[in-house]
Amino acid sequence: MSGALIAMSGGVDSSVAAHRMREAGNDCRGAILRLREDAGFARDAEDAARVAARLGMPFEVIDRTAEFRERVIERFIRVYEAGGIPNPCVECNRSMKFGALLDAALARGLDCVATGHYARVERDEVSGRWLLRKALDAGKDQSYVLCMLTQAQLSRARFPLGEMDKASVRALAEELGFANARRRDSQDICFVPDGDYAAFMEEYRGAAYPPGDFLDLDGRVVGTHRGAVRYTPGQRKGLGLAMGAPVYVCRKDMRGNTVTVGPDAALFTRTCILEEMNWIALERPEAPLRAKAKVRYRHAEDWATVYPEGEGRARVEFDEPQRAIAPGQTCCLYDGDLVLGGGIIADVPGGAGSFCHDGNCD
Repeated sequence: MSGALIAMSGGVDSSVAAHRMREAGNDCRGAILRLREDAGFARDAEDAARVAARLGMPFEVIDRTAEFRERVIERFIRVYEAGGIPNPCVECNRSMKFGALLDAALARGLDCVATGHYARVERDEVSGRWLLRKALDAGKDQSYVLCMLTQAQLSRARFPLGEMDKASVRALAEELGFANARRRDSQDICFVPDGDYAAFMEEYRGAAYPPGDFLDLDGRVVGTHRGAVRYTPGQRKGLGLAMGAPVYVCRKDMRGNTVTVGPDAALFTRTCILEEMNWIALERPEAPLRAKAKVRYRHAEDWATVYPEGEGRARVEFDEPQRAIAPGQTCCLYDGDLVLGGGIIADVPGGAGSFCHDGNCD
């Protein structure tokens, strides 16, 4: 029997994950990370505590608001201000759920952290490496947001829902009498619940992002934007431009505070450069390899050749041009259902351009 800290969110997935870990004979403790101070967190904590009590396991609130602010929120804002489009869930998983929370589990004498993610982890007995695989429920698979977890983190990660589908999870929660069995899944960034990330950033920074010029592909001024951070590659709505044909955000120059727009055809490119490469299924390869690559959470993965380029870097060359690859996002590499690894998109040559990866644009 092993000891497990169950990362509880107040939602149905982590609640059923807790039940399954208990049913498997683990000595479990429930915990919710306090990452923010608002009414939403209070409700989440209450729902999580209620489930833990029903399962007869200890429960606690672990306050990590300072670490979350530094590691997730500050990085989120730095990447946006530098011209990138971050995925805070990826960073939260590696630095908070399997960083700060795993540290808390080990400090309590527990062996692992279990979450309600839809993914699978296993150990390759031949290589000794820990492997990350897609969930059996393709529609709920969350391996993409876990692809930056290290071998040390995966060795202590447990995903009890990896072989279940969402309908079965909800049905089991109802059978167990969980009050959150039909609770709606969260779709927003937890610290930006209304989805207006630019307004959140302005309030957080205490300053407004200034307007600037919209440019066409030839560099001519065609309008005024409301602050470059408000726009993402591929965006069409909300530009307020009348140019005789649909135009989309193609790239941003944060130093010059300009946003370049153009036709949809200008959004396609085949290459992206990755940094912070995290290889999972294999050691850093010496030769190019074939993989399917996914550049956004809701993006369909596509065939590419991956060229390792020194420590922590790789170049991804897609067989077919991809639409609106954005710096700052995560690129996850797959071989079937196996996650080979992942990295942060730092440059899109011929596309949306690069961003200041370390947040220093000087």
